[in-house]
Amino acid sequence: MAENRKKIAVLGGGITGLTAAYYLQYLIQHQNLPLDVILLEKGRRLGGKIQTIRRDGYIVERGPDSFLARKKSALRLVQDLGLESELVSNATGKSYIILNQQLHPVPKGSVMGIPTKLTPFFASGLFSVTGKIRALADFVLPRRKMDNDQSIGDFVRYRLGEEVLENLVEPLLFGVYAGDVDELSVLSTQPQFFEAVRKHRSLILGMKKETSGFAADSRPTQKKGAFFTFKNGLETLVEALEEKIGADTVMKGVTVDTVEKNINEGGYTIELTNGSRISADYIISGLPHFALPHIFSKYPFFGPLQTVPSTSVATVSMSFPEAAVKKDIDGTGFVVARNSDYTITACTWTHKKWPHAAPHGKALLRCYIGRTAEAAVVDLADDRIQKIVLEDLGKIMEIAAEPEFTIVSRWKYAMPQYTVGHKDRIEKILKQAKKELPGISFAGSSFHGIGLPDCISQGRSAVVEMLRYFQYQEEF
Repeated sequence: MAENRKKIAVLGGGITGLTAAYYLQYLIQHQNLPLDVILLEKGRRLGGKIQTIRRDGYIVERGPDSFLARKKSALRLVQDLGLESELVSNATGKSYIILNQQLHPVPKGSVMGIPTKLTPFFASGLFSVTGKIRALADFVLPRRKMDNDQSIGDFVRYRLGEEVLENLVEPLLFGVYAGDVDELSVLSTQPQFFEAVRKHRSLILGMKKETSGFAADSRPTQKKGAFFTFKNGLETLVEALEEKIGADTVMKGVTVDTVEKNINEGGYTIELTNGSRISADYIISGLPHFALPHIFSKYPFFGPLQTVPSTSVATVSMSFPEAAVKKDIDGTGFVVARNSDYTITACTWTHKKWPHAAPHGKALLRCYIGRTAEAAVVDLADDRIQKIVLEDLGKIMEIAAEPEFTIVSRWKYAMPQYTVGHKDRIEKILKQAKKELPGISFAGSSFHGIGLPDCISQGRSAVVEMLRYFQYQEEF
């Protein structure tokens, strides 16, 4: 049996790579598959952008703070790890959009900015009478250009008009993709918009019908929040995965330099920047797109990945005594419309959205900065960023104290941008890779979804691809 063992190398220790490595170990333990696994991570820790700071009763997330409850891949992983009892759902409450220095509640029934309930939409102060009437044209407009990809901006602007796009759709989607709606692909970021119009002609009616089942999601509790995290922070997931994968399976502090195909004996040789080499019969790459053209420099079809943009963002978490926040607003946070006079793009009142994350009597605010046109702000010194954020918060909230602590977390080139044509470009590259580099799977936020459930799903799918490649049983 030993001579038939296959070595599987997982490149990258973010959530995609961790998921793949976990399910590989699961197959070894539960199906006795003859596999040996090695996970290579250039950093000194695993988890990628998932980082939790636990201090003095606070749970502060540097990166993502939760995942969508209705997407089943993440919950399945949580259940496989036996962590269901650690899950908590977010507290529900109003969320707002800042427009013209005023807070406007997000109209009820908005699904990623698409109004599916007309009464709250018409009652909203986010739009002029003209803007509201323009949105009604969606009920009579033809589909137009349904055979090609297009930007979210062009798509929504045609269906609902400029005001709905700028004042509702764009600020809500920016919080997810940190990108320009006039550049982002509707097929790659919001395919449900495309499908709603294709099936029902009207975007409003289509989204209402297509999302009517959102309530029947994968949550095992009766709580109403749309998101899950863990009692002790999102890094709980990383810690559990690392424990299950096993220390002997992981190499930290190593960077992949090149991957070479072994022409005669099959498989691949992975050369690290420290000069060492690792042989693998199969590779699962969870690396960002911009690393691949160098690692696979002999394969020019990776070249287009060099032009795929990535946005840099930063999160700024601040703690105050609750009494210092003089203007207490009923809700869980706000996003900022593009043309408003703010540097921050959003703010979560974490102590209200996630009450477990702050001690009683404390306010924990988490702000976001970094737009495509304002990327330089991310590189400012911490004290300068703190000052900018406090000035912005002062326009909306009266805070009568300096923060008790501030944590600035910078994520350079962390948000890959799915620009128009992304789906076709990626499919073309992956098709060529499958032909010229059989036995390598490519997954992660650069490809088919940036959220945690999307990355988890891709990591698991890469394991299924490996099973098919070696003609193992695919069910697990």
